Amino acid sequence: MHDIAFIVAGFFVGIVVGLTGVGGGSLMTPILIFFFGVKPYMAVGTDLLFAAFTKLGGTVKMARSGQVEWRVVAHLSAGSIPAALATLWLLKTLGPADAAVQRLMTSTLGVALLLTAAATLYKALRGKTAPQRITAGQEKLATTARHWSLPLLFGALIGTLVSLTSVGAGAIGVTVLMLLYPLLPLPRIVAADIAYAVPLTLVAGAGHASLGSVDWPMLGLLLAGSLPGIWLGSHFMSRVPERLIRSLLSVLLAYAGTKLIIL
Repeated sequence: MHDIAFIVAGFFVGIVVGLTGVGGGSLMTPILIFFFGVKPYMAVGTDLLFAAFTKLGGTVKMARSGQVEWRVVAHLSAGSIPAALATLWLLKTLGPADAAVQRLMTSTLGVALLLTAAATLYKALRGKTAPQRITAGQEKLATTARHWSLPLLFGALIGTLVSLTSVGAGAIGVTVLMLLYPLLPLPRIVAADIAYAVPLTLVAGAGHASLGSVDWPMLGLLLAGSLPGIWLGSHFMSRVPERLIRSLLSVLLAYAGTKLIIL
């Protein structure tokens, strides 16, 4: 019975990701903790690889169409990957199953969900403000951040958040990219966000796997549900009021984040 429930949960999260582009971690991790009673460290580790595999297909598709700005991906990865490795080293030193570490994970996850809720609401209200296209002469300017250090700093923050909570590479990442690269069209911002999330979640997920924090059978069941869910969600994306879904989603994430903080 649990097997079917995991597939249904994966399918639900896949539909939401397909409809809104919001990272699966912000939904899947609290679902695993609250509804299935999975330990926080196991939920985070499993969800990191879940996110990596689900976003890999999207990255390949967007790269083939030339939407991914690899310069932006490289700048963010230069901050996020080292931060993820440092966080994993800290988790290995302290032990992921340690009570204090699990408390840190749930509290940080709560804060990350509240930030994601705010970012999701921001996108719902002001998601159309990014330019739709750039001219050939603006290409280099559009992929240059306001300051060279900002992608490294924000990348490090997201890398730490993702490694601790599996949340941060979705709605938070898109919002950060919109602030750092205001001339970059929204489709390319989304493509860059999905592309840089793949190596980050793979590195963090592999690190958690080495610590024994991945439930492989559960991961397989979640993917069995999420992959058709993402296809279905993206298929109906243009027919559903995105602003309404994002607004409702932000309320749900805020509720889950608050509950985690006061646990």
